[in-house]
Amino acid sequence: MKAIRIGIIGAMNEEVVELAAMIEDRKTRKVAGMTFNEGKIRGVDVVVVECGIAKVNAAMCTQILISEFGVGALINTGVAGALNEDLNINDVVISTEAIQYDVDASSLGDPKGTIPRMDTSVFVADDRLVDMAYQFFLEEESSFKAYKGRVVTGDKFVADLEEKTYLRQEFDGYCCEMEGGAIAHVAHCNAIPFVIIRAISDKADKSAELAYDEFVKVAAGTSKDMVLNILAKIG
Repeated sequence: MKAIRIGIIGAMNEEVVELAAMIEDRKTRKVAGMTFNEGKIRGVDVVVVECGIAKVNAAMCTQILISEFGVGALINTGVAGALNEDLNINDVVISTEAIQYDVDASSLGDPKGTIPRMDTSVFVADDRLVDMAYQFFLEEESSFKAYKGRVVTGDKFVADLEEKTYLRQEFDGYCCEMEGGAIAHVAHCNAIPFVIIRAISDKADKSAELAYDEFVKVAAGTSKDMVLNILAKIG
C-alpha cells in the first residue's frame, strides 16, 4: 500500500488512548467537539480520534477525517458483542463487510438492513487491510483467535439472547456494535478503503453488561495491537 494518511477511529477513550499516546510529534485539533490527534506511529502518517458512541457520531467523524484531514484509508478499532457462537471473550473479528441492521424499510418491501435508493447496503472492507490485520494472528503467538466475518451495526447495546440469535440468523453477523457500519457507509460513499477490527468484550446476551465492564479494556488492547501490526506492515 502506497504512503497515505491513515484515519484510526475508536468510539471510546479506552479504544484509542494508547494509540494517541504513541504518536510522534503529536498535534491536536478540535473539530465538532472531537479531538483529532495527528502525527506518526511507526513511521506512518496517522490521525487518531475518539468519535463518541453510536452511528451519527461515527459517520460525522469519518467524513471529517476524509474532508478535513485527507485520510486515504480508515481503521475502526474497538470492542463488540459476539454473535457467532465460536467467539470467546477477547477473540477478534476482522470485517469482511458491514451492514446496519437497524435500518428498516421493510414496510416498503425492502429486506431489513437495506438502505432505500442506495447502490448497496452491504459495505465491503478492503482486502489488503483485512489481510494485514489477519497476519497478526497468523504470525504472533496469541491467547485469542481471529475470525473474518460480517460486522453488524445498530444504535443499541445488545444484551439479549433472543436479539443476538435474530442478528446472527437474519444478518449472518459475527459481532454487533454501534459504529462500524456507519464508518463503512461513509467510506464507501467516498471510495476510501476501510477495515473494522473488533475484539470481543461480551457475548451480547444477558451477561453482556457485567462482561463488558470487566473485559472492555483488555479487549480494546487486543484490537489496538492488531492496528499496530497493520501500521508496521504499511510503514
